[in-house]
Amino acid sequence: MEASTALLIIDMMNTLDFDGGEDLLENALPAAEDLQSFKQEIKEQGMPVIYVNDNFGLWQDNTSDIIDVCRKSPGEPLVELTEPDEDDFFIIKPKHSGFFGTQLEILLNQLGVSRLILSGVAGDICVLFTANDAYMREYELWVPSNLSASESRGDNDNAMKIIRRSLGAETAPTSEKNLEDVFSVDKQT
Repeated sequence: MEASTALLIIDMMNTLDFDGGEDLLENALPAAEDLQSFKQEIKEQGMPVIYVNDNFGLWQDNTSDIIDVCRKSPGEPLVELTEPDEDDFFIIKPKHSGFFGTQLEILLNQLGVSRLILSGVAGDICVLFTANDAYMREYELWVPSNLSASESRGDNDNAMKIIRRSLGAETAPTSEKNLEDVFSVDKQT
């Protein structure tokens, strides 16, 4: 399967059992609701969805184990809204960037992806670091501001400013843009 655009969902399978997790959950729920419908639009166009997620120190567990741990935590509402489908890809990351120490770049190359839509939490940490690494690898980027969240709205707004100014990425929310506006998308048949 060749797809020029892919949706990355970063750290939405999350325990949120840390200081600031309650604030992150409050800000992430609206993003998760928007992401739920946007993900379906992406899939209807034949584009891959790739979850890139922390392992939460579960080095010997697999994807379903990580999701189960998150389901039994304060992050359960995010899991319920954004849980991966069977045909979605799931990559476990050890650090902030989705590219660091993972097979993400290999997967994107095999899928023929040159454009990325980034979403998830936290916008000012893992989304920002993944966007930076994607930019350095010369991917075209759209980071819809309504599909990411941080512990505070101000922190997320600042991250979007950096992504827009320093990485040249589009950050308009999905309500203001569509794929054709951001990328010259090849329709999948």
